[in-house]
Amino acid sequence: MPATEADVAGLHACAAALETGRLAQLLLLAGRLNKRQQALLEAAEQAGVPVRRGDATALAVAAPAGLKHQGAAGWLQADSAGPALTDLESLLPTLPDQPLLLVLDGLEDPRNLGACLRSADGAGVDAVLLPRGRGAPLTAVARKTAAGAAESLPLLTVPNLAQALATLRRHGLAVYGLADEADASLYAADLARGCVVVLGNEGQGLRRLSREHCDAVLSLPMLGSVSSLNVSVATGVVLYEARRQRLAALPEGP
Repeated sequence: MPATEADVAGLHACAAALETGRLAQLLLLAGRLNKRQQALLEAAEQAGVPVRRGDATALAVAAPAGLKHQGAAGWLQADSAGPALTDLESLLPTLPDQPLLLVLDGLEDPRNLGACLRSADGAGVDAVLLPRGRGAPLTAVARKTAAGAAESLPLLTVPNLAQALATLRRHGLAVYGLADEADASLYAADLARGCVVVLGNEGQGLRRLSREHCDAVLSLPMLGSVSSLNVSVATGVVLYEARRQRLAALPEGP
């Protein structure tokens, strides 16, 4: 068993890594397994992934502190944070005609990062961009919260986010930022076209350079006593509004 902390923990996260071919080694609780653990064991053996068995202490040591491992933890192949992308130029040819991209500008909480990825996967986002060296890394906590989305979504880490946004605009994509104080409403924006949605971090929101590269900055209507939503909740709201608009724009059948 590797001496390093596990990359994924929990039955769903381990199963997702296995399904995408990124699981290098699996640690399962020794003794009698429940149905989900047994199914994971059989799938790993069928895929030829090495499986080790360990007691509760071994699982607790392998899994990040405070993370419920559900009797399973795993280590990933190197460079396995989603479909391989080396730079923005390698991403662009893979996009559909009217892509939907998500940019997360330096989120600090790995659970927020994981929750945003889960919403992105559910809403059919084509790729997620993250700034290199800023924000929470894709830890086992983030992966578990993402419930498999970290292994299925194309993820691209860019060295200069402002330049990446400028490149996307040159390729005809509209760039929409989200900020509490913006005057323009989310529901007035055309999200059915190819676009990029940018959300800032939990404390500071959008950075100045990111904001300057947006075609528009939008806000969510807040009708109660609180002034903003958690960033992962806001991400889900925006992405599913984009998906709603895209579904409404589809031609009706005969």
